[in-house]
Amino acid sequence: MSVSRRIMHPLLLLLWVVLLGYFFAMTEIQIEGPNGWAASLPTWRIEKHPLLDIFWGGRPMTGYHAWLFSFMALAFHLPLFVLGQASPRMEARCIGSLMVFWITEDFLWFVCNPAFGLARFSAPFIPWHKHWLLGMPTDYLVFSVTAVLLLTWSFLEADEKKPRFGSTGT
Repeated sequence: MSVSRRIMHPLLLLLWVVLLGYFFAMTEIQIEGPNGWAASLPTWRIEKHPLLDIFWGGRPMTGYHAWLFSFMALAFHLPLFVLGQASPRMEARCIGSLMVFWITEDFLWFVCNPAFGLARFSAPFIPWHKHWLLGMPTDYLVFSVTAVLLLTWSFLEADEKKPRFGSTGT
């Protein structure tokens, strides 16, 4: 693969995922308005549970988010099924892209939301993000590092043959 393609492909993917995050942030602003984390939506909520602290950053689990996160995970995996190809590297690319999407979408929800803006992007104004570090929710840091590792590994040249669904890879 040429050097320009090796640089352009990851860059274009990143730009596309950021664009998707922007469009979805704008959609969620229309859905949630100033009431983030589905606070005013007609959906079920689990406010307290030990597993929410471990897997959900201490935020409530809502029906809205359960369906939304599942849908987006399926959507980001669609190319694997369209192409009929899967591999550990492609799975890493899907998950890394999904992490970049969620960081982008969440941040842009605040920046573009008239009820917040960049000036109110801080812990006192955003009670559903319980853990902050370096001026941002810790999820952003964890997802950023993990996404960089996954995406970098997914784009490394591999001698392995891409297996197709249902094949043994030989």
